[in-house]
Amino acid sequence: MAIVLVALIVAGMGYAFVTGLAYQYIKKKAEELKTFEVEEPPPPPEEVPPPPPPPDTPVPPPPTQVVVPPARVQVPVPAPPMSTTTVIPPAPPISPPAPPAPPAPPAPPAAPAPTAISKAAAARGNPGEWVTNDDYPASALRNEEEGSVGISFNVNAKGRVENCSVTAGSGSRALDDATCRLVTSRARYSPALNAAGDPVPGGRKSLRFTWKIAQ
Repeated sequence: MAIVLVALIVAGMGYAFVTGLAYQYIKKKAEELKTFEVEEPPPPPEEVPPPPPPPDTPVPPPPTQVVVPPARVQVPVPAPPMSTTTVIPPAPPISPPAPPAPPAPPAPPAAPAPTAISKAAAARGNPGEWVTNDDYPASALRNEEEGSVGISFNVNAKGRVENCSVTAGSGSRALDDATCRLVTSRARYSPALNAAGDPVPGGRKSLRFTWKIAQ
C-alpha cells in the first residue's frame, strides 16, 4: 500500500512540474514527503514445509500359489490273450554208449606162507669161541678201546650166517665191524627142518660179545 501511495505522489509532482505549478507548492509537498515515514510491510509468513512422507512400507510379497497337477489315473491295459500253443521240446540227443571198463589188473601173487619149522636151527659148537680177545683189532688195542657189541643176523637153509647188523654198538667202530665179520665167517648152524624134514631158513638170531683188553 505505501509503495502505491509514493508512486501516486511522484506522479502528481511530475504532473505539477509539467503544468507549471508554483514552486512553493512543490517545495511544501517535498518537505511533507521528507517527513513521511514509510512503513515496511510485514514479512510474509514463513512457509511451513510439508511433513515428510512416511517411510516406505514394505509391500508384502504376493502369496505363492502352488499349482497341484491333477492326479493321473492309470488305466490298466488288458493283457493280450495268452497263446495256448503247446510247445514240444526237442528230444535230448542220444549219447553214445560208454566204453567198456578196462579189465582189472591181475592180483599180485600171494606171498608164500611162512614155512612151518618143525626143528629150529641150532648152533654148532660154542658161540663164545667165534669171537675172542685173540681177534682184537690192532687199532682198538692202540686206542685201548673196549665194549660190548650186540648183533643180529639170519641163518639160511645151509646153516650159514648172513645179513649181520649191529644192534647195540660198543662205541668203537673197529670192534663193531670185527664182531659182524668174525661171526659171519665162523658161525655154523644146523639148518632148520620143516615138517617134511627138508632144510629151511632158520630165521633171525641175536648174540652179544664183550671185548676187553687182557691185563
